[in-house]
Amino acid sequence: MQGHLSYDPQQLAADIKAWGKALGFQHIGITDTDLSTAEPRYREWLEQGFHGAMDYMAKHGSKRTRPGELVPGTVRVISVRMDYRPPEARDSWEVMENADQAFISRYALGRDYHKVLRTRLQQLCDHIASEIGEFGYRAFTDSAPVLEVQLAEKAGLGWRGKHTLLLSREAGSWFFLGEIYTDLPLPVDTPGKNHCGTCQACIDICPTKAIVAPYSVDARRCISYLTIELKESIPEELRPLIGNRVYGCDDCQLVCPWNRFAQLTGEADFQVRHGLDDVTLVELFGWEEEDFRTKMAGSAIYRIGHEQWLRNIAVGLGNAPTTPEVIAALQKRADHPSPLIREHVAWALARHGVIG
Repeated sequence: MQGHLSYDPQQLAADIKAWGKALGFQHIGITDTDLSTAEPRYREWLEQGFHGAMDYMAKHGSKRTRPGELVPGTVRVISVRMDYRPPEARDSWEVMENADQAFISRYALGRDYHKVLRTRLQQLCDHIASEIGEFGYRAFTDSAPVLEVQLAEKAGLGWRGKHTLLLSREAGSWFFLGEIYTDLPLPVDTPGKNHCGTCQACIDICPTKAIVAPYSVDARRCISYLTIELKESIPEELRPLIGNRVYGCDDCQLVCPWNRFAQLTGEADFQVRHGLDDVTLVELFGWEEEDFRTKMAGSAIYRIGHEQWLRNIAVGLGNAPTTPEVIAALQKRADHPSPLIREHVAWALARHGVIG
């Protein structure tokens, strides 16, 4: 990392927080790089196999728990929060209770957050450099081996809830996190305190019982993992539990009492696109690859690809009420070139009593 001009660390930390808020971040905190208390827990989680097919969670070794190994010279992490809850989205419970409809996790209704946050983080770094000269940094948004929740907790943005997401007393959990690893020895903030108490609403609501203990999620059972991270066949015993959730799952957030305080986003990029908050499974299942590419361009959903998208919706259709429209939609894809899609379509048709 490069040298930088002299500056007042206290003043610069205050300035960074002000510049960050001007760029659309709702909270900015600063922490050191000591994750020694998180490291053994993370190792244990990996040893239990809870990461499933997410090999990248293990392959980076200790870089995830030791920021200075990932980016040499790092002494501080600037952690940021950006709220994403779209103001106009249809009520989530209403969508999930209507089994003909497709539920998409609220974070994915707008543009891809990776691009939005990365751009703003770069702008923040550029602003810092314009004030103090060149300095060492790397910005991340859910894109590298970073323990972002634990770092955000240490930076005072909130605490790690029993569902393992970050919770804030002022904002619940409907927000994205981003980080800047830097060589600037800035003053650190007070870590967040846990306010979950005896509540276990998130544990009780989980459709697949993926929260196997407070603060521990077995990703192999998590609907977000099954619909986004898992590229192969969804385990048959879990398919009925997925319901109509075709991309992600928000149940643990929806029941969290702290989300009474969640803020609506003012970001145009996080507004609902293409009516994805209120759309039927049959309509989405009718999208050809070109439709998917066009409509999902610039969306986080684009990353899973059309094949996985159809796989997920086939499961949703298998869980939907039996209607001529549902059966016709499935039969249209019964001979799809993809074995993955054919398998899930055959399962869905069998659920409606249609064999072969």
